[in-house]
Amino acid sequence: MKFAIITHVIHQQKGNQYFGYAPYIREMNIWFKYTDEVIVVGPLENKEITAIDLAYNHEKIDFRIIPNFNFIGIKNIFSAVFKLPKIFWKIFWAMKNADHIHLRCPGNVGLIGCFVQILFPHKIKTAKYAGNWDPKSKQPWTYRLQKYILSNTFLTRNMQVLVYGAWENESKNIKSFFTATYSESEKETIKKTSPDLGIHFVFIGSIVLGKNPLYAVKLVEKLIEKRHDVTLELYGEGSERQKLEDYIKENQLEHNVILKGNQNQEIIKKACQKSHFVVLPSKSEGWPKAIAEGMFWGCVPVVSKVSCVPFMLDYGNRGILLEMDLKKDEEKINEVVNDENIFFAKSESAINWSQKYTTDVFETEIKELLKK
Repeated sequence: MKFAIITHVIHQQKGNQYFGYAPYIREMNIWFKYTDEVIVVGPLENKEITAIDLAYNHEKIDFRIIPNFNFIGIKNIFSAVFKLPKIFWKIFWAMKNADHIHLRCPGNVGLIGCFVQILFPHKIKTAKYAGNWDPKSKQPWTYRLQKYILSNTFLTRNMQVLVYGAWENESKNIKSFFTATYSESEKETIKKTSPDLGIHFVFIGSIVLGKNPLYAVKLVEKLIEKRHDVTLELYGEGSERQKLEDYIKENQLEHNVILKGNQNQEIIKKACQKSHFVVLPSKSEGWPKAIAEGMFWGCVPVVSKVSCVPFMLDYGNRGILLEMDLKKDEEKINEVVNDENIFFAKSESAINWSQKYTTDVFETEIKELLKK
C-alpha cells in the first residue's frame, strides 16, 4: 500500500531521516507498520532537532516539500496566494499516486488537502481531526470550513474522519477516536504519597498563551497562600516563558514553581509518576494527550472544560473541571487535597480509565481503518 500524508507539521532532515513533533511522529509510525511506501507532503525547515522531536520509522519515504504559510495578516495572506498553486499541485500528485490518503487537520495544509481530496472520490481516505470537534465551540473560520468539508458526505466520499469525543447529529463518516502514548506492557502500579506530605503539580505543554500556563502558576500560588506545601513543574517551551519567569520572580515563587523546558518522553513519564495532579487550563484542545498521560500514572487531572475533556474526566468524577475563576477553582482543589480519600478515589478512577487507551488498542484500530 502506498500511503500519503498531507500535514502541516514542520519537519527537519538529518541524513536520510525526517524528524518532527514526537507525539505526531510516534502515532504515524504505528500507521506506517501497515504500509509499503509513504509519501509525506509537508513543510521542511532547517531547524535544530530538539528533545521533543522524533524520526519517522520507515524504509521508503518520499518527502515532498511544500512551503509553510498562514492567513494571519495582510502580508501573510498575500504571500500565501503565491504559494498556493505549488502547494495544491504537490498535494494533487501525492493523492493521485497514493492508494490511501490521510489528512492531518486542522491546519492550513489540511485545509488545502480538504479541497483537493474532493477530486478523488473513489480513493480510500482517512482524516485525523486533532482539534476541538465540538460544534458549539468558537473557532477560526479555517477550522470551521475544514469541519464542514470533512463532514459533508457529498463533497467528501470514501473517508473516515477521526475526531475526539462523541457528538450528536454527526454525519455517518465521523468516527469517535482517541490517541495513546503507553503500551499494555508499560502498565504498572504507582503508589502516590499522601497530599499531606506535599502536593506536586505538573504542567505539560507549550508555554504559550493558548495553554494558559500563567493560570496554572496562579492556582499554585493560591494554594501556597493557604499554607499548603506545593510545587509545580512546567515542561515545555514557548513565547510566554519570559512572562512566566518574571511573574515567578516578582512573586517569590522560585522554590515552588520550576520551568523544566522541553524534555523527552522518559523524563515526562517520571514527572507524572511522582506528581499528584496534572494541570492544563487550556483555551482549546482536541484530546489533551498530556492529561491522558498524567492520568495513566495516577495524576488527578485539573483541566478546563474544552472539547471532550468533560468526557475524559467523567464530568468531574475522575478529576477537576476548571471554572477559570481562581477562587472557585482553588476551592475545588482544596476539597481534594484536604481529603486524601477523595484524592485517592479520583486517582484510581483516572488510572482505570486512561489505561484502557493503550498503543496496543490504538494499533488494532489503525489496522482496521487501513483494511477498509
